[in-house]
Amino acid sequence: MSLIYVQKAGVGSKVLLGVGLAVLMFNTAQAQTETAAESGMEVTVFGQLPDGRQVDVYQFTNANGIELRVTNYGGIILSLKTPNLAGEFDDIALGFDSLETYLSEEYRQANPYFGAIIGRYGNRIAGGQFALNGETYSLATNDGNNHLHGGDQGFDKVLWEAEPFESDEGTGLVLRYTSEDGEEGYPGRLETEVTYTLTDNDELMVDYRAVTDKATPINLTQHSYFNLKGEGSDTILDHQLMINAPAFTPVNDTLIPTGEIRAVDGTPFDFTQATPIGERIEQDNEQLAFGGGYDHNFVLARDNAASDELVLAAKVWEPQSGRMVEITTTEPAIQFYSGNFLNGDLTGKQGKAYGHRSGFALETQHYPDSPNQDSFPSTILEPDDTYLSRTVYRFSAQESFDE
Repeated sequence: MSLIYVQKAGVGSKVLLGVGLAVLMFNTAQAQTETAAESGMEVTVFGQLPDGRQVDVYQFTNANGIELRVTNYGGIILSLKTPNLAGEFDDIALGFDSLETYLSEEYRQANPYFGAIIGRYGNRIAGGQFALNGETYSLATNDGNNHLHGGDQGFDKVLWEAEPFESDEGTGLVLRYTSEDGEEGYPGRLETEVTYTLTDNDELMVDYRAVTDKATPINLTQHSYFNLKGEGSDTILDHQLMINAPAFTPVNDTLIPTGEIRAVDGTPFDFTQATPIGERIEQDNEQLAFGGGYDHNFVLARDNAASDELVLAAKVWEPQSGRMVEITTTEPAIQFYSGNFLNGDLTGKQGKAYGHRSGFALETQHYPDSPNQDSFPSTILEPDDTYLSRTVYRFSAQESFDE
């Protein structure tokens, strides 16, 4: 059974949190900087795309001082500042201070997708092809022979329409983008909406909504990399990780799932109890060798939860700072990536190179290659349905993982 959270047409209006609640509008084309101090919002110009379109940065600060900066280019989370146990704030999200860096050839070649919205299809599709309703669709093969993260010009590289808002839940940004029929080879005109809400409960809520006029695969996710010591710090191998997943999907040597769902028990993929990321990462294990570390889809323990119900996906705690991030989601799975392909070629906001495993990503999602795997939960969105998904990141600082 599919675990895509959909709303059937004609069954009532289920509105995403924050959507439709916008009461504050910004016209960023009229001024380079506008500030609404009372609401913790600020908008500044980030730069221009080669075609002359303006790109902006939207900054939100909650009642406890947590600061989120997002750009409408790729929906990228540029920075996220949270306190440690001593109340000192650090930026825990990998990324850059300039639009030029995100547009540079060096970045595009490395393409780590720092902080971006990923679509239409997060993760890999084997051979860049899938069949749907008797027709075969061909996609870009931008990861060896496979299709990755939406293709050459995925949602991470487009300019989204942005609308800041203030609601009872917090402040944030609604991002909208229409992917036309045939874009990157996908069928259907897909209208997509992603909402970031920063709450005074120290949560970042990410809500996804999409509709289509033709059946199409969809698997939206958020691709932030975190280092809870602060971006530009050393490796994340000492971070303690718990993933609420009794199983994972093994891959072949091109990181395409084999179709098996394998129990994590007795393997280096067992994070059902908090374990340092680096404790088993160098073990002699075929799956770790294929990924150069962890780059795998974990099947979450949703039990009998409804498809629109948030369940715990993962927790990460860093012992030096005491920072913790807890992730809940309506999605059936989460991709854990341990920054294996970071190699020091990219320099971050503090002028420090992002070295091997200096950040981790936990991407809530449906399974990779689902359009070609009948046994996996379906990722096909039909014209009469609405794609809805929610992921919540909660930030805190504590003395121990189990506090």
